[in-house]
Amino acid sequence: MDPLSSLLSGIRAEGSVVSHAVLTAPWSITFADAAPLTMVNVLRGGGTLLLSDGTERAIRAGDTAIVRGPAPFRLADEPATVHRPHTAYEINCFAADAVCTGQELDGIHWGTGPHGATALIVGAYRASGHRHERLLRALPPVLVISEDAEVCAWLENVAADAARLSAGSQALMDRLLDWALVCTLRTWFDRAGADAPGWYRGLADPVLAPALHAFHGRPAESWTVASLAARAGVSRALFARRFTELMGRPPLAYLTECRMDEAETLLADTDLSIAQIARTVGYADAFGFSAAFKRHKGRSPSTVRTAAA
Repeated sequence: MDPLSSLLSGIRAEGSVVSHAVLTAPWSITFADAAPLTMVNVLRGGGTLLLSDGTERAIRAGDTAIVRGPAPFRLADEPATVHRPHTAYEINCFAADAVCTGQELDGIHWGTGPHGATALIVGAYRASGHRHERLLRALPPVLVISEDAEVCAWLENVAADAARLSAGSQALMDRLLDWALVCTLRTWFDRAGADAPGWYRGLADPVLAPALHAFHGRPAESWTVASLAARAGVSRALFARRFTELMGRPPLAYLTECRMDEAETLLADTDLSIAQIARTVGYADAFGFSAAFKRHKGRSPSTVRTAAA
């Protein structure tokens, strides 16, 4: 599994909050779910994202915005609206004792009617465990990608079909949002260039990609710089130099970092023993793994497991 697929496996639109909103100004939506990621597709019209740190980001028709959680944020037709009388909506469905609220909120389709000036598809993503945290660290507080009109028309048609609450509508929208999240993130990483995380840049490099796929596919194997260079089909020296230049760290430092990140996730999210986790991430025994983990993370494996529990 490549790194992006692995990180995305920890965050899904399974049973997500999904709304197809058709709105007439003035309006605002408060996102109070503390969701790890929230995606907003603007099909028609537009508005302004108002983040908790004071950031304002205008989005318009054709834009897909992904907001990194868990801080609450707002979307309004314009920033001044939140201080004036307007129609206010709220999404707050993930908490155990929460009730989805908002004026005229009615299942999956809500708003002031089919002739509203702004149409949105909104999805909030749930997290299963801690794997998604590495993905969040690679993202800015908000990212925006523009799509063409044909994609927006197709999305609106699918959302309208799901809004009829026919059989399978939730599953349909969940899969649609999962697909849209992957496509949006891949597009953003492609356009980010040097700002994209090293593991993503490496996957696009013809020399490094074979070695990275081999390592991430079999992290428990006893990889060395020489064996990874052989996968890449280049000399050990060339591989090490190119890896360090592109990834920002030497190959073995990257391998150790990935193994420790994976071990941290397994400690927090599974009941595997420390010895089993050690073997999963390429260590022959629990003692050597525990020493390496504490050196890299500053905490022992047992401390991480206790804190997660």
